[in-house]
Amino acid sequence: MLLIPCPYCGDRPEIEFRGGGEAHIARPRDPQVVDDQAWAEFLFYRTNPKGLMAERWNHAHGCQRWFNALRDTVSDRILESYRMGEKPAGGGSL
Repeated sequence: MLLIPCPYCGDRPEIEFRGGGEAHIARPRDPQVVDDQAWAEFLFYRTNPKGLMAERWNHAHGCQRWFNALRDTVSDRILESYRMGEKPAGGGSL
């Protein structure tokens, strides 16, 4: 079983969490002036890289807080987790 390191509760089993997709996606400042193509790209298009990816996670069956994690999509290994609004310690420009 995959253990996910919640930055609030420590390592917990994966069944306690829900994934929230790619992290660090900025919402358009003024959605009223964004055209349909740009709005669709914001809502539906994600990078889906092979390798290191920043993701949002929710500890649904624990503290119920959202946080970010750096996960290797090839090995499924989580390298680091960090609180919302913080930057990863080893994540470079994320």
